[in-house]
Amino acid sequence: MRKVVVSEFVTVDGVIEDPGGSEGFAHGGWSFHSFSDEAAKYKYDELFAADALLLGRVTYAGFAEAWPSRTGDEFSDRMNSIAKFVVSTTLDELEWSNSTLIRENVAEEVSKLKEQPGQDILVAGSAKLVDTLRQHDLVDEYRLMVHPVVLGSGKRLFRDGSDTTGLRLVDAKTFGSGVVVLTYEPAGTEG
Repeated sequence: MRKVVVSEFVTVDGVIEDPGGSEGFAHGGWSFHSFSDEAAKYKYDELFAADALLLGRVTYAGFAEAWPSRTGDEFSDRMNSIAKFVVSTTLDELEWSNSTLIRENVAEEVSKLKEQPGQDILVAGSAKLVDTLRQHDLVDEYRLMVHPVVLGSGKRLFRDGSDTTGLRLVDAKTFGSGVVVLTYEPAGTEG
């Protein structure tokens, strides 16, 4: 059975909004200050351990705008060729290669994807989608790449009013830049 892996760039105060600086957020681009070769290798290995991306509409739109024009290196080529499943009730057409739209029954459709043979299903950004997946116990692993910065405002991964979810730390990696990757599984999951 495949795993759903939520992988997020996050600040010390829990913000995930606009780490790359393309969304117009006042503090956008905050991840670049502490991104390093170690972090790049980690993200490379993570992408190649997956054979599908699961994205919400907003994250998909940002990725679909940025990645198709990048080619000729292994990471970009993988991003463009990997299967992409996009959760949206407002999109009608998906132009980025290998993209499939999920309009309804998200929990059921993701459960079906998990039952298929293959590698990890990687979720990036997509806070609203992550909340839906968490509510339906569909997240197998959270990888939080915590950057050493406090923004004081911005969209957080876990919004106010979320149900309590117990997590168990299964790994921690520290990079020379001060970035720490904390890997959690839902409490009670055997690893």
